[in-house]
Amino acid sequence: MAVKKSSAEKRHKQSEVRRLRNKAVKSSVRTSAKKFVTAVQAKNEAEASEKLKLLVKELDTAAGKGIITKNAASRKKSRMMKLFNASFAAAK
Repeated sequence: MAVKKSSAEKRHKQSEVRRLRNKAVKSSVRTSAKKFVTAVQAKNEAEASEKLKLLVKELDTAAGKGIITKNAASRKKSRMMKLFNASFAAAK
């Protein structure tokens, strides 16, 4: 007679898949943030603006999927926009 897998084994497998997916999304968000900060430090306004848009999109996506909380996404977006405005507002 065949032996069924226990529900605990299935649950563990599902949680492992989710963990890896969440890890990939968090890593992508951190990479985008780093690229944005690098563009700001290089005083490249056009590139920084583009990177900021991409970062905001990734943060919203991660928050929508529940990978990071909505408040954390909002806080990070606020800090990055503040950095962008502080860096390039004086240039105008």
